[in-house]
Amino acid sequence: MVTSVLLRVACSLTGWFFLYAWSCHRFKDRTYEWSCRLVTLTHGVLATCLSGYIGFIDGPWPMSYPGSPNTTLQIHAMCMSLGYFLFDLGWCVYFQAEGALMLAHHTVSIAGITWSLFMGESGAEVNAVLFGSEITNPLLQARWFLREKGLYHSFAGDVVDFFFIVLFTGVRIGVGAWLMYCVVMSPTPKWFIKIGGVIMYAVSWVFMVSICRFARRKTIKKYHAWRSRFSQGMDSNANGHLKSH
Repeated sequence: MVTSVLLRVACSLTGWFFLYAWSCHRFKDRTYEWSCRLVTLTHGVLATCLSGYIGFIDGPWPMSYPGSPNTTLQIHAMCMSLGYFLFDLGWCVYFQAEGALMLAHHTVSIAGITWSLFMGESGAEVNAVLFGSEITNPLLQARWFLREKGLYHSFAGDVVDFFFIVLFTGVRIGVGAWLMYCVVMSPTPKWFIKIGGVIMYAVSWVFMVSICRFARRKTIKKYHAWRSRFSQGMDSNANGHLKSH
């Protein structure tokens, strides 16, 4: 069992590294971060789809059966994500691209997935956390790519920001609170998983504070821009009225 898990994680890590290397070769005119973001986007889409299928269709339902034995599909999903987090953590440390909060997020994710894989339990709630963590990731990467293309300050950028804030608030904060309550109150999951879940939820709230500040700044900026355009429009109408007389 342990050998099989190690082999799957190694294959996952190798796969993400080769995707990164291919992107660096294919997009030579782009930065290394561009290729890393492409890998992150790919993982976000795959992890969201797979963990969502596990939680909503394949089961077991994490709110009702936390601490249950891992299923084969849960193991596949966790091995895939563990390989990615190892790759991304190594990339962030090497290029010093992220702050302490993101490094802590990756470290806790790696520890939780590793514990679940080798203990053979709690795959349901770990995959639920993966789903909640990764569902907003494609939007976050889309925001970065729009900015790189000079398209962020457009309607597309506003749509991406809106859905990112809604999903983060609803899933990571709202549903995340429900999941954390179910895991902490259940006698089945081990203490390590419970503590890890609380830490991940606390990290989400730190991100949420930053998101609220960003949303406030953007809303005020949009409001002032609208007031400015409205005032200019009123001035133009007034001037035209005066000229007609």
